[in-house]
Amino acid sequence: MSAKEAIYMSVAGGFIVPHPPIILPEVGKGEERAISATAKAYAEAANRIAILKPDTVILTSPHAELYADYFHIAPGLEASGDMSQFSAPQAKVKVKYDSEFVKALSEKAQSEGIRAGTLGERDPSLDHGSVIPLRFILPVYSDSRVVRIGLSGFSAREHYRLGECIADVARSLGRRTVIVASGDLSHKLKDDGPYGFAAEGPEFDEKITAAMADGDFMRFLDFDENFCDKAAECGLRSFIIMAGALDGMKVKPELLSYEGPFGVGYAVASFEVTGEDKERRFGEIYDVIQTEKAIARKASEDEYVRLARLSLETFINTGRRAELPDGLPEKMLSERCGAFVTLKKDGMLRGCIGTIEPASDCIAEEIMNNAVSAGTQDPRFDSVEKTELNELIYSVDVLSPARPVVDRNKLDARKYGVIVTAGYKRGLLLPDIEGVDTPDEQIAIALRKAGINKREKYTLEYFEVVRHN
Repeated sequence: MSAKEAIYMSVAGGFIVPHPPIILPEVGKGEERAISATAKAYAEAANRIAILKPDTVILTSPHAELYADYFHIAPGLEASGDMSQFSAPQAKVKVKYDSEFVKALSEKAQSEGIRAGTLGERDPSLDHGSVIPLRFILPVYSDSRVVRIGLSGFSAREHYRLGECIADVARSLGRRTVIVASGDLSHKLKDDGPYGFAAEGPEFDEKITAAMADGDFMRFLDFDENFCDKAAECGLRSFIIMAGALDGMKVKPELLSYEGPFGVGYAVASFEVTGEDKERRFGEIYDVIQTEKAIARKASEDEYVRLARLSLETFINTGRRAELPDGLPEKMLSERCGAFVTLKKDGMLRGCIGTIEPASDCIAEEIMNNAVSAGTQDPRFDSVEKTELNELIYSVDVLSPARPVVDRNKLDARKYGVIVTAGYKRGLLLPDIEGVDTPDEQIAIALRKAGINKREKYTLEYFEVVRHN
């Protein structure tokens, strides 16, 4: 078999589709006419899938089983689902799963260090993000088996890597495969929409549909996590898995439609594989760019951040605590204060541990101890692994002594952090946190972190920080 034939025996194409329940006449009851262009494009996408005649359809859905630290791949021989939750039980589908592909993909992902598999299924029925694409596909093509995959809380790059594994498995099994990435775009396009309006909503849709039209999957990987959260997008990680499955392949991109009359963006796009293209190995390109950024970032770090990085990297690489390095500023060795070390990876929090009051002999030791704790003891995350070290972005917050709040009106969420205390329960929130704009929001979050009910009597303190990053 030639290399070209191998490509066509693996992934033949990818499709991005939305999943608005209202698009089905049984649910819309006439309202589906408002997105008739989407329905027409959907039918065209289904016809193109039929022409490609895949053995296996990989279906990724934001509404399948979702875990923060695991990709769930639906197990079993078959599954069915309907639109009962949208008062249309008569709109139903049933599919057979490609269990051999599921087993091979689970093993391949795990061999690549990706946490994925068939464990933890809570509901075997098809979710509506899967039912709706299948309702369009099955009437015109029903000769394939399905692999249904949920998303995760992992980074964009990890979703892309899972897509690369899909292509590898398709090739090794000799399966002619099509990827169907189910997902809506922004949910914040209109004031009168179900989720309201945010300026980031239309901006996200404009950028993502332009990337679809150009087939530029690197732009899928470049979206900022905070921007996506504000846009309330739904399907980006689904699209990224598809993009990973098309890594290194030449595609014919076509944006078939885009609409958003209900305040939610719906796009249909087609990517037919036409050959190989080494310049489209976006996974490798992304890794190179991230390595270059890491080198530049390390070169610009100040003494506080360099010390935090030295401490965590030494501990992860050797299992031993680092010694205080020579040449630190006198202030870091003579003064004592609380400090927080925050780790981020791919724009997402990866760990944050700190001390409100000093627990060490000097600022330097405070930072070193808290850096190790942030990387290994934050209960929200697994311990940082060696392979992640170059991807971490550090920030160090050095705290001033806390003072009682006399006048809440003088609090400033950008300038001051807050501490709430009720008996033995205590909670803290740092200042200038993305998405936290008011002192009331700060206090509410600190109370939740401390497990303090708003009706309980509590004391309130504030502090300033010097942030190093």
